[in-house]
Amino acid sequence: MTQSEPTDREFAHLSQQGDHGAFSRLVRRYQDRIYRFILRMVGSHDEAIELTQDTFIKAWQALPEWRPEAEFRTWLFRIASNMALDCLRRRKVVQFVALDENYDVSDETGNPETLLRTKQRLRALDLALGRLPHDQREVVLLRDVEDMSYAEISATLRINEGTVKSRLARAREALLAYRKRENA
Repeated sequence: MTQSEPTDREFAHLSQQGDHGAFSRLVRRYQDRIYRFILRMVGSHDEAIELTQDTFIKAWQALPEWRPEAEFRTWLFRIASNMALDCLRRRKVVQFVALDENYDVSDETGNPETLLRTKQRLRALDLALGRLPHDQREVVLLRDVEDMSYAEISATLRINEGTVKSRLARAREALLAYRKRENA
């Protein structure tokens, strides 16, 4: 019988009891995702690194208040979202950072032409995402990149599910309109 990896909830509970190793496992599990999310929100690699670290520090400090009925992932992304928005408010600028030019796209076919088309589509998507208001971009990233449910996004951003759905619908309409303009 193989032992499965503990869940976020189990690691969080152990962390609440002072298990630094359990919290380190949560950090390793989420650090890349939190970093990418923050990077796309604030547009600066240096700030994203710092805010990612600050997110985990704040999570560790707030862990005694975390309750098991709240999903750890949504709780953590709420902290990251608040950190990013605070940074943007301090700068009074909301901007978007696209993927690096040398972003490595995995391609199962090994076909260079397919890889090039995929990179071009990602670049076009990044440009379109960059034109969205930050509240719409945030919902798209949480839904389509982080694969969160409407309920999880609602909990993460502390907004109604209806607001999540309407922001997502407006964002997708804007992305489709942008794509149509680019293909015309």
